[in-house]
Amino acid sequence: MRNERRIGLISDTHGLLRPAALAALAGVEQILHAGDVGGSAILDGLRNIAPVTAVRGNTDTSPWGRTLPHSAELLIDSVRLLVIHDLAEFAQPQAVQGYRVVVSGHTHRQRVEERGGVLFVNPGAAGPRRFTLPLSVAILTVRGPELSVELVALDERSTSAT
Repeated sequence: MRNERRIGLISDTHGLLRPAALAALAGVEQILHAGDVGGSAILDGLRNIAPVTAVRGNTDTSPWGRTLPHSAELLIDSVRLLVIHDLAEFAQPQAVQGYRVVVSGHTHRQRVEERGGVLFVNPGAAGPRRFTLPLSVAILTVRGPELSVELVALDERSTSAT
């Protein structure tokens, strides 16, 4: 078992993969995309960094988007993770029972909160700016049973689409 595992968290790219997002995720060993991807080119760009697990968001309605799973479960060392798009769909506490980390998107709002032994992380939106919300991704670090999350602000001037 490695001492430290760095996992990139991204959501709500909506077809825009910013160079700043790629730079922020450089060096992670895996990337989790929490939906509203916007096309296969986004995942292809992320795969240049690390293997990607992505789920379908409410705007991923194209034939390609509908091939993405609604949710994904992962085990990183001994840490069970759930990746979903809209946390509101899992409003009942028992829905996330048994998971240590739940990664979601949808709201475009950054969130890192621990409740009942579950770490809820929304990395914020990394695609087109919505309202006045900041653009960001997150890095989840797993050190055995210890977890930490770093929110990484993205330069909004960086807009080259992939």
